[in-house]
Amino acid sequence: MLSNFISTNSRSKSFRHLAATSLLVLAPMISAPATAITPEKRGLEIAIEAKNRDLGWGDMTTDMTMTLRNKEGQQSIREMRLKSLEQEKDGDKSLTIFDKPRDVKGTAFLSFSHIQTADDQWLFLPALKRVKRISSRNKSGPFMGSEFSFEDLTSFEVEKYSYKYLRDETVNGQDSFVVEQIPTDKFSGYTRRVVWIDKEHYRALKVDFYDRKNSLLKTLTFEEYNQYLGKFWRAHRSTMDNHQTGKTTVLTYAGYDFKVGLKDSDFNKNSLKRAK
Repeated sequence: MLSNFISTNSRSKSFRHLAATSLLVLAPMISAPATAITPEKRGLEIAIEAKNRDLGWGDMTTDMTMTLRNKEGQQSIREMRLKSLEQEKDGDKSLTIFDKPRDVKGTAFLSFSHIQTADDQWLFLPALKRVKRISSRNKSGPFMGSEFSFEDLTSFEVEKYSYKYLRDETVNGQDSFVVEQIPTDKFSGYTRRVVWIDKEHYRALKVDFYDRKNSLLKTLTFEEYNQYLGKFWRAHRSTMDNHQTGKTTVLTYAGYDFKVGLKDSDFNKNSLKRAK
């Protein structure tokens, strides 16, 4: 039919006129396609969704075992308890208490996470019989000789990072988003984090930490997730591997109890010495 349409000169002129008119009409649509979402905006959307899915748990307690391993495979084990309290308009509060072995028994760590300002953290060391405040400049230091830093022990707050969606990837059979997170805190020990978040439940599966020279420093993996209260997912095993030292710290959790009635008064720096 097209060959018949352009077989005569008059029809050819009509076709050229029609084509030219159509192009003028379509030109705005061709030159101005729908605005595509940027990797930065997509990364932020994923972070917000992950945060929103973990709101409303209130308070929580759990028993933990910390296993420290050096590059030769030698290990030491510590037993601890964790208490956490969700805050509606700020970051969460947490209290970690060491029970075993004897040389760390009674050590207590209190952390007040904040959304936009620097976190407040204190450490009580029984041998010194005093509470030590962790300064912002020292939060990249190791927590109790582990491969976790003080910075790693705060609640995730969306405003603490800028974001960039990198790609989709499968981790241990789970379809995941891969998102780059750049800390806004100038005293952070990391230039960036790369996080794998599963698409179904928006749980963190793996985190790569890059040091101030932008070299891969550590990898944190979360395993053995269980769901609580029909909504909230918690890993029962977290492993931090230090690629530069060959050391590893494994945290295992006995289980979580929610809605146990914790209050702000249970998270008081003045009572760290009496933490039980």
